[in-house]
Amino acid sequence: MSSVNDIRSTFLDYFAANGHQVVSSSPLVPRNDPTLMFTNAGMVQFKNVFTGLEQRPYTRASTAQKSVRAGGKHNDLDNVGYTARHLTFFEMLGNFSFGDYFKAEAIELAWNLITREFALPRDKLLVTVYHTDDEAAALWKKIAGFSDDKIIRIATSDNFWAMGDTGPCGPCSEIFIDRGEHIWGGPPGSPEEDGDRFLEFWNLVFMQYEQVTKEERVDLPRPSIDTGMGLERMASILQGVESVFETDLFRHLIDAIASALGKGTTPETIASYRVIADHLRSSCFLIADGVLPSNEGRGYVLRRIMRRAMRHAQLLGASDTVMWKLVPALVREMGQAYPELVRGQALITETLKLEESRFRKTLARGLTLLSEATEDLGEGGTLDGETAFKLYDTFGFPLDLTQDALRQRGIGVDVAAFDTAMQRQKAEARANWSGSGDAATETVWFAVRDRVGATEFLGYDTEQAEGVVTALVRENAEIDEASERETVLVVVNQTPFYGESGGQVGDTGTMTGEGFKLEITDTQKKGDGIFVHAAKVVSGLVRTGMAVEMTVDHARRTRLRANHSATHLIHEALREVLGTHVAQKGSLVAPERLRFDISHPKPMSPAELEDVERMANAIVVQNSPVTTRLMAVDDAIAEGAMALFGEKYGDEVRVVSMGTATDGERAGKAYSTELCGGTHVTATGDIGLIRLLADTAVAAGVRRIEAVTGDAARRHLDEQDRRLKAVATALKVAPADAPARVEALVEERRKLERELADARRKLALGGGNSEAGGGANSETVAGITFVGRSVTGVAPKDLKPLVDDAKGQIGSGIVVFIGVGEDNKASAVVGVTPDLVGRFSAVDLVRVASGALGGQGGGGRPDMAQAGGPDGSRAGEAIAAVRAALAA
Repeated sequence: MSSVNDIRSTFLDYFAANGHQVVSSSPLVPRNDPTLMFTNAGMVQFKNVFTGLEQRPYTRASTAQKSVRAGGKHNDLDNVGYTARHLTFFEMLGNFSFGDYFKAEAIELAWNLITREFALPRDKLLVTVYHTDDEAAALWKKIAGFSDDKIIRIATSDNFWAMGDTGPCGPCSEIFIDRGEHIWGGPPGSPEEDGDRFLEFWNLVFMQYEQVTKEERVDLPRPSIDTGMGLERMASILQGVESVFETDLFRHLIDAIASALGKGTTPETIASYRVIADHLRSSCFLIADGVLPSNEGRGYVLRRIMRRAMRHAQLLGASDTVMWKLVPALVREMGQAYPELVRGQALITETLKLEESRFRKTLARGLTLLSEATEDLGEGGTLDGETAFKLYDTFGFPLDLTQDALRQRGIGVDVAAFDTAMQRQKAEARANWSGSGDAATETVWFAVRDRVGATEFLGYDTEQAEGVVTALVRENAEIDEASERETVLVVVNQTPFYGESGGQVGDTGTMTGEGFKLEITDTQKKGDGIFVHAAKVVSGLVRTGMAVEMTVDHARRTRLRANHSATHLIHEALREVLGTHVAQKGSLVAPERLRFDISHPKPMSPAELEDVERMANAIVVQNSPVTTRLMAVDDAIAEGAMALFGEKYGDEVRVVSMGTATDGERAGKAYSTELCGGTHVTATGDIGLIRLLADTAVAAGVRRIEAVTGDAARRHLDEQDRRLKAVATALKVAPADAPARVEALVEERRKLERELADARRKLALGGGNSEAGGGANSETVAGITFVGRSVTGVAPKDLKPLVDDAKGQIGSGIVVFIGVGEDNKASAVVGVTPDLVGRFSAVDLVRVASGALGGQGGGGRPDMAQAGGPDGSRAGEAIAAVRAALAA
């Protein structure tokens, strides 16, 4: 029997002996493809080689590529443990030719390996080819001696591979083995092809075309080969077992699980053991490659994988955390082939232990929430699907666990509604996943990163440095040179320029070299650690490979340092004044000012703003050193460092501390300690002065704080002082007396406005505007006392009190007031005294007036109604219209 490790070694040694460069597996997080969540095939690391964007020092390669299919469009997660061959983590063995050999040698290499090295029975083997690929069919006949019935022509895309809508593509040839009549299934292309009797274990892709457009396909000048053999499938074949979970590697992992749980497998529990074994591999390899559990992106998929395994451990009766205890068994099995497991063992162990401890609490909380959600349901009841999905998606409580928990109470679950919610969530996840940016604009940076590596940032310690231009980019494509007056994006091997992140904007400055000068207008971070400098070529010609001397705009960086450090001090002062619920929700650190958003439910009072400003400036005048340490993120947070909203932290983080607390339990300790990758002042006194400008609302429960520092703060105070002196001069008082004088003037104006309103009211009640249709104080229309007035200078809101007063004066009757504003728009109010409400409705009458004014509608009560109209010049007509309505 060949072990999994023996099969892997045999494969790689065989191709090495046949002139192939054995290349290490690339990480599970793709470096050169923003469209993939995880590496899922051996060709991923060679994508740019196949497309001609990258050159390697070899033309033949072979790999054992670690792969994950548990997110995005390639997702086998839910099938794992319940089928014979689905895995989330698997190893893809492959051989590659980059324009070196093609179909004949690829087929011969494959045939010799499987029949000589692996000694597979020839009579049990068969192949598929694309239905038009006569060349491949003829080669299989010649090399393997296959008859026509062993070469199955497939007309579907299953046997034609394409990198995308455009790019390299070509026909495939898949190799199958007949595992015997005792297993159900038929050969490929037959109605029973989904069965497990005929197992496909190796796919040979013949890249011979380039898809130029949807309609146009041309021959590649250098046809290439890309193959993929599933290691676990080949192991099941060579070891004579029907399931990949029965191979030696998985048997050893399942034995370790049984030992940790203290119980062996049974037919009823074997699926859970298989889930744990597979998910252990995925989790450990992902953590080793830098993915940590989170609530989004790759980290979310990892968390789902981990929690699915942990849930199965719980179903098997685990009374304590289990997953972390299994890491040594996996390292024993796979650590030699993948040393990153050995290097990352401590981190993997701690991550699994912490996550399982949290998840066990989640399970307990989920059971409590489930009990609350079903407390009104009796036997025969049904839990709604949305609630079941919320338990699953928000709290990690799976559907089957929900069903199991409710089954003993005779309560079901609306599975159809759960599935609908699940499909909606999957659709949203697919729509939201776009790698690290739009593929059309970001792919170039992955290619650059893969070729030249990450940019080393020197800007914490210096504002000047030398470097080498490693890439020039314009319009999403690499170029070789840029000349005077052109704009270009520049990548260098190291830089003092800070790339925009953590709210701090990017640096500006200059780059100079032999015969050229560049003006740097912005710096951004792209891809995985690439600093991209937006540049204008001021003079000369810049080419890749040229040396440059870089200088950051010192004055601008100085202001940025002060503003960034000020955000830390203001943040801590806000927490002291408003409470520890305050957390930063986003920020902008610019040279001119700073702003950041905080969680707080109401506006700050003037006194609170003054307290925050006073506390922050008290630390400024301490002029205490600003210190920076590199720490493990968990240790930093354990020491009280705050992690800010929207920031992503690696295993090692920068911890920035400043100021000395003078009160309370923290007296004598650092006033502010935060995880931060930005640039800061050397001492708090360098900030100069902090001035808060505004506290405004940006969303429910979120406030925006704006401030300035240093010279900008002093200029702001100077401007405020000039304005106060100008006001004092206009009031003819000393600046100190200006507030009291303004208050007196405001009160005097209020008094005059009240008196004017009273005068206008008396004038309106005492007589009308005859030209506008007024007349005597009242008249009789159809035996009813009627008052009609057109007034100016009366606000619409004051018309109703006038109508009420007029109704009181006449005792019984109907009153109409039309108010005409300076813009010639009119407001109409109609009042009906109580004794006439049964005969007339103020609503009906005001609509008559509104129509005459060019308006529509109106509303109110039967005794009082109001409407408007655009034409105040027709006020008299409106009054006449109401009069006519009474006489009708």
